[in-house]
Amino acid sequence: MTTTTLPTGNAPATGADHGWRVAAIGLLAVRFVQGWIYWGGATRRFIYGPQKLNPHDHWMAYKFQTAMPGALLGTDHIVAYLLQHFYLLYAGLLIFSAIELVGGFMLLVGLYTRLAALATIGLSTVLMLLFGWQGATCIDEWTMASSNFAMGVTLLLVGSGAFSVDNWMLSRRPGLAQKTWFRWIGGSLPLPLSDAAFKKFALTLLGISVVFILSTYNYYRGSIVTPFHGGPVSPGKHHIALDHGVLSADGSVYFHAYVDAGTPATPSHVMRAVLMNSKTGQVIETWGTSVLAAMPESNFQNDFAYQQFKAGKFGLFGGVGAMATIHLPSMTAGGLLPPGQYVLSLTSVNEHVWKLPMDLEK
Repeated sequence: MTTTTLPTGNAPATGADHGWRVAAIGLLAVRFVQGWIYWGGATRRFIYGPQKLNPHDHWMAYKFQTAMPGALLGTDHIVAYLLQHFYLLYAGLLIFSAIELVGGFMLLVGLYTRLAALATIGLSTVLMLLFGWQGATCIDEWTMASSNFAMGVTLLLVGSGAFSVDNWMLSRRPGLAQKTWFRWIGGSLPLPLSDAAFKKFALTLLGISVVFILSTYNYYRGSIVTPFHGGPVSPGKHHIALDHGVLSADGSVYFHAYVDAGTPATPSHVMRAVLMNSKTGQVIETWGTSVLAAMPESNFQNDFAYQQFKAGKFGLFGGVGAMATIHLPSMTAGGLLPPGQYVLSLTSVNEHVWKLPMDLEK
């Protein structure tokens, strides 16, 4: 493939160079949009909305925690670990944002374009694994991650020959055209591969893209080899997973709750809790909205410092990703429960009901 400098300005281009120049000009919008997406996201945190990186404000950790319910390939465990280790969490979010800032800027100006494109492919992959399941009306985050992945692959292959710092550097130092490292990380010339090798490389990246995009789409929504479905984790309907239910002899209850589905835009509200005998159906205790709303903070042992379970106007509430051990005090002073099997049910403001068998405290 050619190793000559692509023409700049209005200079004529012929032969192999002409095709690359046409592609470079045609992809200017793709390069700009891909660069702006990451540059814009990072500058919102570093410049225009610094509270997003301020641990004393409603910062990025809250959004990060909402990824847990649907995160793929065990990345939910990584998220949980980081949330419990502040310095690693803060460093990780800063590094991620810095890569967005630098990579976005490099694409905007066409500086080491292929290296920047590779960075955005990595960012898109991380975002897909963490947030690809989210989107209350459609899979918004999947759409963003998949589009950015494809744009990154395209820019990695074709580069940014026209109107770029890469091309300016090459015009100032023509010897860079013979540097393999510059051809791989810059964007003003074709990759240093034969036509056959380039085609093989491009088709390999196409195959990776197809597998990545279709496998995640089918996992989240089906509609490829299975019927359409709402996903293993619903991005629109809240769900609370309950476990470790312990019932004291006096009727007080301890249980662990996890908001493991739903839209991060709003929390899940529990307006009523009922303890009953699972055999006879006899109601033993009822905690209504007013009782739940008045529960003190000490009744909640939250697993994380960001999305949490709390008492609010409509009872108990927790954002997506919130985990806590919750204590419901006995409403009957001095009462002792007879032996039996008991179940706790929680009812949301939308009349969704979640139940948990209770183990009697030993």
